[in-house]
Amino acid sequence: MDRRAVLAGAMVSLGGGLAAGPVRARSRAPDASAGTLAGKPVAETPLRAPVINFLGGFSNPNIAVDAALDPQSAAARLPDTPQAKVDARALADVRQSGLTAVNLTLGYVSGPMDPFEYTVRDIGRWDRLIRQHPGALRKVYTAADIVAAQAQGQLGVIYGFQNAVQLGNDLDRVDLFADLGVRIIQLTYNPANPLGAGSMAPNTGLTDFGRQAVERLQAARVMVDLSHSGEKTCLDALAVAKGPITISHTGCRAVCDLPRNKTDAELRGVAQGGGVVGIYFMPFLTPDGHAKAEDVVRHIEHALDVCGEDHVAIGTDGDVTGIDDLDRYRAVLREEIRQRRAAGISATGESEDTYPFVVDLRGPGQFTHLADLLSKRGHKSARIDKILGGNVLRFARDVWGA
Repeated sequence: MDRRAVLAGAMVSLGGGLAAGPVRARSRAPDASAGTLAGKPVAETPLRAPVINFLGGFSNPNIAVDAALDPQSAAARLPDTPQAKVDARALADVRQSGLTAVNLTLGYVSGPMDPFEYTVRDIGRWDRLIRQHPGALRKVYTAADIVAAQAQGQLGVIYGFQNAVQLGNDLDRVDLFADLGVRIIQLTYNPANPLGAGSMAPNTGLTDFGRQAVERLQAARVMVDLSHSGEKTCLDALAVAKGPITISHTGCRAVCDLPRNKTDAELRGVAQGGGVVGIYFMPFLTPDGHAKAEDVVRHIEHALDVCGEDHVAIGTDGDVTGIDDLDRYRAVLREEIRQRRAAGISATGESEDTYPFVVDLRGPGQFTHLADLLSKRGHKSARIDKILGGNVLRFARDVWGA
């Protein structure tokens, strides 16, 4: 199952929208509801929009933790819908964070359900949530929607897949999903699928069907995402691609030699083709899995050296709202890892004692904090703006149109 699936089972209903207006990160006193950065107030430094998380979410994980630990609670009885996964705190944290848009994983990743049916149903559920809260959320079809979301104080929601098995053997489904508003499709998750080998599978590369899928996706102006793919799959896709592709969330193999991270050859190939590489806030950034904010910066700086400043972004692979009680969360994490291993989708570097986030780079202050860290390392504001969202916006214009 998807990493967020365990935490997605129980959330309170959406409590209200976000007021329109310019986005600016604000400081406030830390408390249990604030979701502040490791117990510290959010940084004062204003973010220059857009801020685009190239892979992430915006649910409130704390309610799901409560539900998982107390099956008799009201939260545990909530339905598995987007309306039950996102609450007022989550949306307030999004607004405070300065986030402009996010590539949201929806649809099938793994599990016993029918991939196509489940994915179409999930798209409908997310469409319904966005319709219910037009002041807070905007579905993204083109780069212009991201710009409009920034101007109107909304969160731009980019529909993305982290697997492509829902295509079945029918490439006409590429056009169907594009018509439904899906804007980015990852070819594989960690295991192999009919398109190619994932990062935890034998390194056999892209299949013939995978090559056809890359061509069809690019013809439909859907971003091709090589995150989670094996190295040969990624290099094969780069060779087939007739336009820019992406790795939305990864680390750098040269900095930490784990299979979920990308080699310099992969990173360089994406950049040379005009694409974008997003660096995640994940345990795979360090060999022991206990990554810190400084490790995120190290991977970003290596990616800058390899790719150049026009091709590096962030794809945190996490929510904006932080988990308040990490001690209580450990029991949920153990079950999450157990389920991922049982499903055959776990990756080397994740374990019961490695959080799927960076402990000192979470909550609504995560983007301002990262900007401050990069600034202190000598990176100029123009480069930081590119990393936090400008490069993804340019890439979106190239692929989707203005």
